Parts: sequence; C-alpha cells; structure tokens
Amino acid sequence: METISWQDFEQVDLRVGTIVTAEVFEEARRPAYILHIDFGPDIGVLKSSAQITDLYQTDGLVGQQVIGVVNFPPKQIGPIQSQCLITGFPQTDGSVVLIQPERAVENGSKLA
Repeated sequence: METISWQDFEQVDLRVGTIVTAEVFEEARRPAYILHIDFGPDIGVLKSSAQITDLYQTDGLVGQQVIGVVNFPPKQIGPIQSQCLITGFPQTDGSVVLIQPERAVENGSKLA
C-alpha cells in the first residue's frame, strides 16, 4: 500500500449531504440511479449517477445522508453530467454499501 501525505488527504473534499431525489437512470449501461444530494448552502444540490441498485430502492434513499467527493470535475455519464462521487464499499457480489454518518450531521460538513 502506498502512503500519502496529509496534504494529499486534504485535497479530497469529502462532505455530508442529504439525498433529496432519487430516480432510476433509464439510459445507464449498468443499473444505476440519478441522485440529487443537498450539500448545504455553500455547495448546494449536486447530481450523481450511483450504481447502488442491488441494495437500495429509490424511495428508501430520499432523506438519507451520504458522504460524497465534491471537488472532482464533472463527468459526463450518458445524457447526464455527474457532479460528485457518492462513496461506498464494494462487496464481493458487486453490490455497494453506502458510507453514511451514524447520526445526523449538518449538510456540507467536511470529513476531517
């Protein structure tokens, strides 16, 4: 495993946000959802494509807090532009378990 410096870690802007909408991404090659996540007043609502359909349903995602990388450049994924990366742990079966705070925190809070 390669080590990184503290400055390297500080460059990754990981923030808490609340999912405000979740819909099936019909045009995705692999099953995915389009999420709109509220990262608070300084960042706002960002869109993300998330391949988390194995363990999560759209109606159960709304209101959930997640951890996202908010300082990647936007990435075009089919017809949408993904503005952030939602983090999770890939499992051996290919499913992804979302990283979530164990209690509610203010949207936009930075991981430290």
